[in-house]
Amino acid sequence: MFKQNQEIFNILFNAVSEGILIVNNEQTIVAANKSVNSIFGYDEGELVNKHLSVLIPSKFHANHKEHFKGFIHKNDSRKMGHGHDLYGLTKQKNEFPVEVGLNPFEIFGQRYVLAIIVDITNRKEAEQKIEKLNQELEHKIVERTAELNNTITLLKDLNLNYQEEIKKRVEAESKIKEALRKEIELNELKTKFLSLVSHEFKTPLSGILTSSMLLGKYTLTEQQEKRDKHLKTITSKVHYLNNILDDFLSLERLETGKVNYKFTTFNLSKIVNEVVYNANMLLKSGQRINIPQNVDEYIMNQDEKILELALTNLLHNAIKYSPENTDIDMSIEQVEDILKISVTDKGMGIPEKDQKHIFNRYFRAENVLNNQGTGIGLNIVKGHLENIGGNINFVSKENVGSTFTVEIPLTYES
Repeated sequence: MFKQNQEIFNILFNAVSEGILIVNNEQTIVAANKSVNSIFGYDEGELVNKHLSVLIPSKFHANHKEHFKGFIHKNDSRKMGHGHDLYGLTKQKNEFPVEVGLNPFEIFGQRYVLAIIVDITNRKEAEQKIEKLNQELEHKIVERTAELNNTITLLKDLNLNYQEEIKKRVEAESKIKEALRKEIELNELKTKFLSLVSHEFKTPLSGILTSSMLLGKYTLTEQQEKRDKHLKTITSKVHYLNNILDDFLSLERLETGKVNYKFTTFNLSKIVNEVVYNANMLLKSGQRINIPQNVDEYIMNQDEKILELALTNLLHNAIKYSPENTDIDMSIEQVEDILKISVTDKGMGIPEKDQKHIFNRYFRAENVLNNQGTGIGLNIVKGHLENIGGNINFVSKENVGSTFTVEIPLTYES
């Protein structure tokens, strides 16, 4: 059993594309995977038993020792990047920018640090190119504006079709500025998207890797509870990543108009019961979902998957942003041919100044920035609902709670 677990550990350890180092309290390297050897230009096994300082440029040695002691003392994880510019040193003494995630852990009384290292040379170059492009675009705005102002001045001096020409030039200036503004926004959106994907994927992948590695350490029968804990972590992180991928695929289909809706006749209770059953697995301690008694009364002819997607999103958000020991209430009301399904929580609510942006793609309210999420779930739900004749709206008060309401026709009419 131990040998099999060790083999699984070695396969996972060396299969990860990011560089991975494990160091002890003395900053001695005790393990290094193939990726980290490749990043720093070392042969397999060559880094083991070397001091961590061989991978750090000498100009950073003076502060690194104290930083390491402080990190070990605090015993907390640090996310990738952490807001600092970090650099590594190859065997050939070449410096390059890196992003590092640190995770302390303890095995058999010995403390270690697992470091996940990514060479971000290409990203830095891309960021510099984007910054340069934005500067060039801003420069173009200044140049174009100056040109237009000169032309307008000339027209005034010549008094040739004064009012009409001025109007045309002002309109042209406005169009140019708007076009350049949209181009800058597009570049900023791409940068934000890349940063979001990097963060939302690397954090759960780090958790999966750590749990996978620790699984190999628990070989005794009485350690089954610890193994189950790490297996649960891996399963949860994989589901989270799968949901993110589903969201991005759904977003792409919405943008390209490649969504094929399937309309069938079904009882609303089927969807509600399935969604609530799955959501119950995510409940925090003391949380409870209350569903109405009249859910069996409604027969619909709609796209089951879209309704399920919408209700799942609302319940998951209510669970995520509500504290322990609170109720989440679902209510159902029919107004003529429209069915209104509401989900009410007693969570943190949405700040008033952020409410107008809540359905925008990638937007996240300032009071949930420390929670995981991509900011596209509600945008996707709104897009699908509008395509099948429905809508979504909400009322919310910060530190009191929120009510999101899905409005959807009982019968879809094309």
